[in-house]
Amino acid sequence: MASRTYSMEEVNNVTEFIFLGLSQNPEVEKVCFVVFSFFYMVILLGNLLIMLTVCSGNLFKFPMYFFLNFLSFVDICYSSVTAPKMIIDLLVKKKTISYVGCMLQLFVVHFFGCTEIFILTVMAYDRYVAICKPLHYMTIMDRERCNKMLLGTWIGGFLHSIIQVALVVQLPFCGPNEIDHYFCDVHPVLKLACTDTYIVGIFVTANSGTIALGSFVILLISYTVILMSLRKQSSEGRRKALSTCGSHIAVVIIFFGPCTFMYMRPDTTFSEDKMVATFYTIITPMLNPLIYTLRNAEVKNAMRKLWARKFSWETTGK
Repeated sequence: MASRTYSMEEVNNVTEFIFLGLSQNPEVEKVCFVVFSFFYMVILLGNLLIMLTVCSGNLFKFPMYFFLNFLSFVDICYSSVTAPKMIIDLLVKKKTISYVGCMLQLFVVHFFGCTEIFILTVMAYDRYVAICKPLHYMTIMDRERCNKMLLGTWIGGFLHSIIQVALVVQLPFCGPNEIDHYFCDVHPVLKLACTDTYIVGIFVTANSGTIALGSFVILLISYTVILMSLRKQSSEGRRKALSTCGSHIAVVIIFFGPCTFMYMRPDTTFSEDKMVATFYTIITPMLNPLIYTLRNAEVKNAMRKLWARKFSWETTGK
């Protein structure tokens, strides 16, 4: 963006931003309202069911389900930062957010998004240890180490997001104030700054892109090593490992593909960005419970027991 000169009175006089949203067509917005309302309900119910199953089914003591429980929690939080407002905005003509609200949304989106990236990376490490070092699995992945890993994902997410916000909040905004998106993300907001954002854009891309691409490469290497080691397993062990890892790999591809497209590039925006963003803010949190449930026998068995227990209680109550 070219450098522009403004008087002091004009700098930072933007108190709110206006979202252009997914579409400016009222008919399309009505369809999107129904579709994304359904998606958000699936996100809430599916991930809450996973959390309830893990906690009530005594699966919390196993590292994989310990992390799966927190992945579901992060998915609920992550989607709730953007989806409810986007859904409400589909019914209103003027879609606004305050400057402070925009910066807060930017922080929380990147906080939970980065935390999810690190949790997926930790889950890949867990599968690596379980399959490649099965005799030492419970020793390596004890509760203390799991807690430290989980704490590390939260700290990593916080550091990433605080850097993103610090880079943006220092910029002057003096108009225009229309964001061509449905939530406050770094690149669309940078376009509105009344100064040259080239250097800031480089730091933003380095921060987000390094984490997204770096974690993606680590995950690909991890699962490649895991799949190669399966040749030494029995056919039953290979089937179980492929079933578990297959669900993880599916989630990784769906989540990291769009993330890499969005953040591993210079400070530019495309018209497709809004639809691409729905994949990692809404579609992935919605699909995670389905993928982990349909591809995981232990989770399905725990759910059957949970529903059987609920049915038994209702029958006894009657």
